[in-house]
Amino acid sequence: MEKPKYRSALIVGTGPGLSASLARLFASNGLTVTLAARQTAKLAALAKETRAEVHACNAADPTEVAGLFEALDAAGRTPDVVVYNASNRVRGPLVDLPPDDVKRAIEISAFGAFLVSQQAVKRMLPKNHGAVLLSGATAGVKGFALSATFAMGKFALRGLAQSMARELSPKGIHVAHFVIDGGIRSAARPVPADAPDSLLDPDAIAETYWATLQQHRSAWSWEVEVRPWVEKF
Repeated sequence: MEKPKYRSALIVGTGPGLSASLARLFASNGLTVTLAARQTAKLAALAKETRAEVHACNAADPTEVAGLFEALDAAGRTPDVVVYNASNRVRGPLVDLPPDDVKRAIEISAFGAFLVSQQAVKRMLPKNHGAVLLSGATAGVKGFALSATFAMGKFALRGLAQSMARELSPKGIHVAHFVIDGGIRSAARPVPADAPDSLLDPDAIAETYWATLQQHRSAWSWEVEVRPWVEKF
């Protein structure tokens, strides 16, 4: 069975964790990689390792997002795989949350995903080909106390993904939402010695994204959950 072929990936909201793992995996499989983030200085080493282009972009700004895609078009790097991995949260009691901070967090977690997806899909529709992968969280299916802002943003992201999948799958565009149900391992958050594999390995999550990308269109997933084996759900 022939697997889908992709040429160029854009990762929006790039940092040292999952996005870095995705960049390395995409590059190792022959895709050209573009990294986008508000702060780009931290991406120099990853860009060199993956031969990626780096662009500064505020994902919640329509003008900047449109400019990012126009720059990629001009460089011959129009992506046929787009990953939205940006999010923001404000934690605290509901009555204490600053409205401006809440608005900003929701703009980054959800509105930015809409803006990036819209620009990507405009370019994918004429070819009836492409994939949009959206990074969700436990908060997108279960709102926790003191975490209303994150829940609002991630619930909206999940709704966007579901609506997009129903609209765009019949047009050849694979939309998938990933519920990352658990903490992700990092240098600042190592796996406890007494609880092996109790945090998600970012490389393992990236492999799940890649496996989803390789699905035949007769068996596409619109949502995939990943969680450590000891995580309750």
